[in-house]
Amino acid sequence: MTTMTAAGSIESVRSAIARGETTATALAESYLARIAEEDPRIHAWLSVGREYALAQAAEIDKLAANGETLPPLAGVPVGIKDVLTLEGFPATAGSKILEGYRPPYTATAVRKLADAGAIFPGKLNCDEFAMGSSNENSAYGPVHNPHHLDRVPGGSSGGSAAAVAAGMAVATLGTDTGGSIRQPASFCGVVGVLPTYGRVSRYGLIAFASSLDRIGPFAANVRDAATVLGVIAGHDPMDATSSPLAVPDYAADLDRSADQGVSGMRLGVPAEYFAEGLDAEVRAAIEGGIERLRSAGAEICPISLPHTRYAIPAYYVIATAEASSNLARFDGVRYGLRAPQSDTLAAMYRRTRDLGFGAEVKRRIMLGTYVLSHGYYDAYYRKAQQVRRLLADDFLSAFKEVDAIVTPTAPTPAFRIGEKSDDPVAMYLADIYTVTASLAGICGISVPCGRSAEGLPIGMQILGKHFDEAAIFRVGQALENLLAS
Repeated sequence: MTTMTAAGSIESVRSAIARGETTATALAESYLARIAEEDPRIHAWLSVGREYALAQAAEIDKLAANGETLPPLAGVPVGIKDVLTLEGFPATAGSKILEGYRPPYTATAVRKLADAGAIFPGKLNCDEFAMGSSNENSAYGPVHNPHHLDRVPGGSSGGSAAAVAAGMAVATLGTDTGGSIRQPASFCGVVGVLPTYGRVSRYGLIAFASSLDRIGPFAANVRDAATVLGVIAGHDPMDATSSPLAVPDYAADLDRSADQGVSGMRLGVPAEYFAEGLDAEVRAAIEGGIERLRSAGAEICPISLPHTRYAIPAYYVIATAEASSNLARFDGVRYGLRAPQSDTLAAMYRRTRDLGFGAEVKRRIMLGTYVLSHGYYDAYYRKAQQVRRLLADDFLSAFKEVDAIVTPTAPTPAFRIGEKSDDPVAMYLADIYTVTASLAGICGISVPCGRSAEGLPIGMQILGKHFDEAAIFRVGQALENLLAS
């Protein structure tokens, strides 16, 4: 029996265990060893649960030894972003205000992974309360991009993207509010999926903006991402916003469409996503990817999404308003940090929030409180919601003509750590191509589409209509195959 190295796909891991070529315990040990070796320079992990992972692996080995059919993710190491709860594990949301908090329950998406046989090495670093585009806002220090350690991995799910890119996990879970899965997937050269709003239960997710937050997978390839989404998706009575629609077998659908690829599909290319501000190398990579899809039989259709220019301001009004409401619960009373030596309850509130929240979280709470305040609600929050409806209508109109939409994921490759820290507006503009899908509630995926002259990954974003993840997986896998050939 041999021990596999810390790399591989879901199917290679599962089948190696089933055939007796290795054990889940040996695999878990190899990934834990890789984390110990690689993470000191990357800082993707906030907590590592060696004993927990090995106990999970032992259960899989029992199934294999008894000749039982292995579950779909048997022995597969999957990292969990630290805004998702796992009973007994820390759940900090990247914030000092939750330091030491251990939740008494497990998020539905995480429980489904465990039921499918996944192994959890630990919890992953992220921007505080998922607020950021660079993973520099974590109270526990930034994550470094595995491809270039002086670059950001993207945010807020930078730890989740970096862990896959560095081979420290086969797959990970992240969350996406305005691009926080797709943008780090692009920066780190991995696949990241934004499911349709309601496709995956949010129960057990520490909320940032409840009408925007979504849980989705990272993986090294499209098929693995599709497999993980198939496991975590589905209705949950614990989440009133989760959809009762049946979940397709995404991986099986990909197998059936593999030979056909994108032949006969109509792919929209919105002019608004190729205007001023798009890096020349990103433009060249995406246009090259589009031409490959055209050569594979896709019909490329110019389209317009005319309200795109209003997406960033609308998003930052809605998201900060919801953040102001959601984060009001962190006050030192119920859980997490409590400031000492406070003479009054109000003083304890103030001191706890001042000590526990970082600068970006405070900024967004203040903005959100302002736009919800008397006299400004109609001028800002109501108007932003009206713009949101217009953005959704843009996509509904476009999807009457095309099967999917292809765009850049981010306007630039990964920028340097510290480069935009002092300019919040410049940081917010890093989400310019991703917030539209977030506001519209549609699905999307970022797939690697080339590299810059410095070797930095570039991602293509593929957007699909509501609950049509199968289409974006099909286009993503076709692009993946075309670039590999």
